[in-house]
Amino acid sequence: MTTGNGSSEDFKRAMVVTAHPDDAEYGCSGSVAKWCRLGWDVVYVLCTDGSKGSEDREITGERLTEIRTEEQINAGKTLGLKSVEFLGYPDGYLEPTLDLRRDISREIRKWKPDVLITVNPTRDLMGSGYIGHPDHFAAGEAALSAVFPSARDHLTFPELYTDEGLEPHKVREVWVMSFGDNADFWNPLTEEDVDTSIAALEQHVSQVSNPEESAKWMKQRRMDLGKKIGADYAESFKKFTLG
Repeated sequence: MTTGNGSSEDFKRAMVVTAHPDDAEYGCSGSVAKWCRLGWDVVYVLCTDGSKGSEDREITGERLTEIRTEEQINAGKTLGLKSVEFLGYPDGYLEPTLDLRRDISREIRKWKPDVLITVNPTRDLMGSGYIGHPDHFAAGEAALSAVFPSARDHLTFPELYTDEGLEPHKVREVWVMSFGDNADFWNPLTEEDVDTSIAALEQHVSQVSNPEESAKWMKQRRMDLGKKIGADYAESFKKFTLG
């Protein structure tokens, strides 16, 4: 049975795996706000330290990491997250390595999400204003590979069980953030969900130069997506139901 959440009615745990602080706020925070409002336990896993996202010539990477970590924690509090996990890989250099896959598998086994949201691991060249970030592709590929088969199989990264006591876990659904023609699922949202997601984005002060314009853009985009399913607002995904 599916509900207005787009998932089985017994689902109560979700995880979002992205490359940088603020990725989830732009891509899926309306759905996260909805889940938190409904009492789900939602965890963010951020692969990089966010140390490169600035044009300020005076700031160091170390200081930027501190700022963006605090911003993401504040955004998480706004949304009502259970936890924000920082893997700490260098921003701008992320690759879908076995180490990254192991680290994401660890978080999956630890938090046992029913649903995992991540970013698209492939470059979409259909638009004309954005060519994509290599860290996003790496995070998406590593996250999907962690879901299947690494977090599921006890013989993959066996040290996660033998040394850390983390049992294998099967994620039941994967939602890949999708804003183009490959989306096949639109998650309906309320205005409260959208407003909460915007408030979370606004915590990323170092990244949002014009909060008013960003809020307007986010709300309009979710309104446009909502029209596809007769809802006030929505976010779109490529959805996979796993056996």
